[in-house]
Amino acid sequence: PHPRGEILVGGPNVTMGYYNSEAKSQEDFSVDENGQRWFYTGDIGEFHEDGCLKIIDRKKDLVKLQAGEYVSRGRVEALFFLPFDTLPHLLLLCLLCSDEAYVIGFLVPNQKQLLALAGQYGVRGSWDELCNSKVMEELVLKVITEAALTVQLERFEIPCKICLCPEPWTPETGLVTDAFKLKRKELRTHYQEDIERMYGGK
Repeated sequence: PHPRGEILVGGPNVTMGYYNSEAKSQEDFSVDENGQRWFYTGDIGEFHEDGCLKIIDRKKDLVKLQAGEYVSRGRVEALFFLPFDTLPHLLLLCLLCSDEAYVIGFLVPNQKQLLALAGQYGVRGSWDELCNSKVMEELVLKVITEAALTVQLERFEIPCKICLCPEPWTPETGLVTDAFKLKRKELRTHYQEDIERMYGGK
């Protein structure tokens, strides 16, 4: 309903580029036919009727599905942790999707909560066995889907398949930063076989 796109900043106050980084400068700056220099912020914004510009996303977090829908991975991941009392099964969640038909999710379960969920449905096994259990994947996916609909996510934003990861994601594993921000490239490489399996062997 509102015009949206990447926010560009131009004017005499815009720097000529990054210090000692010509490649990055060429990537993030451009000059139009009128000689105006523009900085590509990487922020996605939308204009409202009153003229206000609202930042709604980061460009690098947007991925396009095969049907043309755009999914903001960071926004969706963050929304799952807002109603934490109703979704205590997650510790970390990473959505991985790129030019595919649907979204998949990799998550580190809360061990206490997952064991309780398994006990509730009579599923037994070691921690690794529970995380590799198709039954547990389906149970957790149901919880995630219900929570996603509660916070009004679109159907295409909700993972169709998930993988329960028994090992923690820590800075020592190289899968998250020291601030526990996701390293998507490293996560994709680490779980490449699972990704191919979840997308039907592609």
